[in-house]
Amino acid sequence: MRVPPARGPLSGWLISRLEGHSDPIPPVDGDRAARWADEDFQLTLWCCYELSYRGFDGVPAEAEWDPDILAFRTRLEEPWSDWLRDAWWPKATTEPVSAQLRRMVDADDGPSLAAYLHRHADLGQFAEFVANRSVYQLKEADPHSFGIPRLDGAAKAALVEIQADEYGGGRPERMHAELFRTTMRWLGLDDSYGYYVPDVPAVTLALSNVMSLFAFHRRWIGALVGHLAALEMTSTLPNRRYAAGAARLGATADQARYFTEHVEADAVHEQIAAHDLCDSYVADHPEAAPDVLFGAACSLGIDNLFATHLLTTWHAIPDEQAAS
Repeated sequence: MRVPPARGPLSGWLISRLEGHSDPIPPVDGDRAARWADEDFQLTLWCCYELSYRGFDGVPAEAEWDPDILAFRTRLEEPWSDWLRDAWWPKATTEPVSAQLRRMVDADDGPSLAAYLHRHADLGQFAEFVANRSVYQLKEADPHSFGIPRLDGAAKAALVEIQADEYGGGRPERMHAELFRTTMRWLGLDDSYGYYVPDVPAVTLALSNVMSLFAFHRRWIGALVGHLAALEMTSTLPNRRYAAGAARLGATADQARYFTEHVEADAVHEQIAAHDLCDSYVADHPEAAPDVLFGAACSLGIDNLFATHLLTTWHAIPDEQAAS
């Protein structure tokens, strides 16, 4: 993947640094209330994190540990994590965390992007949705896998069980990222890793950046498992709708298999994530219950912002609902 074009002074500095220059680090300014929508901020943070995934063509692997880039990333992470806390820090109760997660998921009233894609989206809109999602889906499961060495016992076993399915159970052609590539090719999209990063909006990058924040910091392991639980607990119905929408638009069973695979797998993963993963982790770390719920709230909240962005772009929800 090539380094994407800059979107402002922050990403401009990072790209210059990756090219071997030593310019002064710029201040991290901007509106704290809209970090999720700041194009320059989100692209810069995404590129900093990408150095610890697959990196960029022509950039040496050692850039991952460049002390100036790490210091710069820390400057970005501070306002990013502050904004996430301000937006979605939860109030935990004494109930089992799985019950609190269930109530949180059931109470979520964000716009239904899946319902629109099911019944109304045209082929171009469906392709736009898939292109945006490819930024994360082509490395699906990788952020959450950072949690494996940080867990023990039942929680570790549960995470490995979920991740093994995400990676195809040892069969490369069954890896969920590969199934997603089949869907991309049906839509005439380029299935190269990171191809659409230069084109997607800040909120799409924010979807990945919240996962990477939790993945790269051991302090946030509770938030990481809560984030995964929310993904699994909200997956089955939307993916059933995505599959139906794809079929309506002419997809074959193979071309829609990414979605149908998640209908089947995530019905099981939901229980594993909520009970075997999150309840087990909190049983060993009772003080981490708020972190688990925080990770789940961030997952739901960012996904709602993403849905609102696309539906607003397509004029599929009223302006007053988008503003709220």
